[in-house]
Amino acid sequence: MDPVLVLFGGLVAFFALLYVALGRRRPRTGGQMVGESLDFGAMAEIEEHDIDQMLDGINERRRRTGRRDIGEELADELQRSTWE
Repeated sequence: MDPVLVLFGGLVAFFALLYVALGRRRPRTGGQMVGESLDFGAMAEIEEHDIDQMLDGINERRRRTGRRDIGEELADELQRSTWE
């Protein structure tokens, strides 16, 4: 038998087996496992704390650069828009 034919056939067989092996695995979607229920209350609590932490971090950086907090700038913009 020709060695090139054996090598080519071996590669085709290897990739066919690899395709079959990887094709049977189902990827998890969104980090949720089958049968697992979502806890929306916990997700909302985490989201609430995340937003506060992000705003604190943004305000800390703005203070270090000498700018005012976001809340102060938004309050000034609100007052300017109501005076018109």
